[in-house]
Amino acid sequence: SLQGLASSFSPSKVLIMIDKAINLSRALTKVVAFASAIAALCVVGAAVAQDTKPSEDPDFLSLAVGAFDFNRQKDEGVEGRIEYRSEKKLIFFKPFGALGHATSGHTFVGAGVLIDLYFGRRIVVTPSFAPHIYVGGDDDLDLDYPLEFRSQLEVAYRLDDRSRLGLAVSHYSNASLGDTNPGTESAMLYYSLPLEGLFGR
Repeated sequence: SLQGLASSFSPSKVLIMIDKAINLSRALTKVVAFASAIAALCVVGAAVAQDTKPSEDPDFLSLAVGAFDFNRQKDEGVEGRIEYRSEKKLIFFKPFGALGHATSGHTFVGAGVLIDLYFGRRIVVTPSFAPHIYVGGDDDLDLDYPLEFRSQLEVAYRLDDRSRLGLAVSHYSNASLGDTNPGTESAMLYYSLPLEGLFGR
């Protein structure tokens, strides 16, 4: 009925819809800004390493451990992660999947893209971006939305067997899709093991 249709678009509901649309626009703006920063890093990396890029790296199994919420210190804990990093490329981007859990009660499952930028044969800088499903939260820290976006920058040393030892800083954010956007940061130590070496391929 017309009355039911009118109630579906009451002023309060319209304002909520507008607010969600604005938050989504802000989230997309942040994604575009991050992608632009990655593109700039690609240009710099290509200029520095155009003649020294090593042979293509294989798939990786990446294990990480570090400090969750080390910056704001509202709900600190030890965070562990396991990631699969594919060797496949779509232009510059490589897909990866990730599972993470912090002892303070926060769990993340997600997938996204990364870029490996080689500076000589040993140093690899890897920016990445991935949406994550988020479960957890308590009175000390609740990230306030089931969808969190993880942006990360990793700097790694490439060993002779192509495994990597790296340090990374990452940021979790709901991009203002929730009522609040507390966000948090993690500092992680990564060890990435080539899967071809793991399975003897």
